[in-house]
Amino acid sequence: MKLAIVGGGPAGLYLSILLKRQDPAHDITVYERNPAGSTYGWGVTYWAGLLDKLRAGDPESAAAVAEASVTWNDGVAIVRDERTVHRGDAGFGIGRRRMLALLADRAGELGVRVEFEHDISGADAPELADADLVVAADGVKSVLREAHAGHFGSEVVSGRNQYIWLGTTKVFDSFSFAFKETAHGWIWCYAYGFSGERSTCVVECSPETWTGLGLDTRGETDSLRFLEKLFHDLLDGQELIGRDRADDAAQWLTFRTLTNRVWHRGNLVLLGDAAHTTHYSIGAGTTLALEDALALADALRSSTDLDTALTLYGKRRRAELVSAQSAARYSAQWYENLPRYMRLEPARMFALLGQRHSPLLPHVPPQLYYRIDRAAEQLEPLRRLKRWLGPRLARATHGRR
Repeated sequence: MKLAIVGGGPAGLYLSILLKRQDPAHDITVYERNPAGSTYGWGVTYWAGLLDKLRAGDPESAAAVAEASVTWNDGVAIVRDERTVHRGDAGFGIGRRRMLALLADRAGELGVRVEFEHDISGADAPELADADLVVAADGVKSVLREAHAGHFGSEVVSGRNQYIWLGTTKVFDSFSFAFKETAHGWIWCYAYGFSGERSTCVVECSPETWTGLGLDTRGETDSLRFLEKLFHDLLDGQELIGRDRADDAAQWLTFRTLTNRVWHRGNLVLLGDAAHTTHYSIGAGTTLALEDALALADALRSSTDLDTALTLYGKRRRAELVSAQSAARYSAQWYENLPRYMRLEPARMFALLGQRHSPLLPHVPPQLYYRIDRAAEQLEPLRRLKRWLGPRLARATHGRR
């Protein structure tokens, strides 16, 4: 087949690797509008299960990604000025730029053409005219998807809180949080390492806190200095890093959750953020995009009929995403209702932070939920009750709306 993949992010590049491995005769071009190495974003997170899947898909790129990653085991939280530690599963971080470079190099080794600074402006672009398969891997604002938005049934829901994606010279050896109470409400930071020199910091707060602290009017440099002082104990005096646009307004965002009713139209198929997004607080965006690539490659291998393969891919991935999308929705809501949990002592608050994906938690007073959760660790009937009750309360609440 002749394939045109629009978007040189992790999903598009990894799909090109998988398909070229399946059939070296495939003619594959990846079109990326930005220059090589110019990606914005600091580090991405993933867990060990993804590495197992990547090794099955392409051992060479999996080994390169694993070697370039850093790992951590614990979670650390600073609540007000008190530090608490939560033991957890091993997690991994890798610089987004580094991951993309590794995948682009591997794709090139296999014979994929990766064309940087090549913008595809729409579904009627001449580069796509004779392609047997066109893959829209061009992100949440996909121009290919928007050309047929009515067909795909796209729906975008904006979150309430403001957030900003930053880097820092502080190297974290654990996934770390800091929660600060101000005169205008709570503001908090998630931080994790992705190399031996840098870490990612995501700062989030309610819109009322954002405007109350003047973050809506500060330039980038002023915002970074303000946040450095606010999170000084987390950062140990290290600096925050933005986009090197000192005179511009800081790039605060609200998260956009995208879903699509169907994932293909003719020979055009959606991949990664062009098909779906899940709130960053569950740290699964890159993992889910790479899993899309694995599923699409598997569907194309299993059926010689293109429409059948693309239909199977969409149905499979939409079903597999239900759990992650539910977890992301509850995680975002936990942070949007943060004051509800901040009356707990720090260790208990951090424990419920780990339970934020639970559909039961929003319906039970936090102190009571904490006691139930601790008891459920010892009593199997109570664990079963939690699993049974949460989804039913969630459905009942949704039905009343």
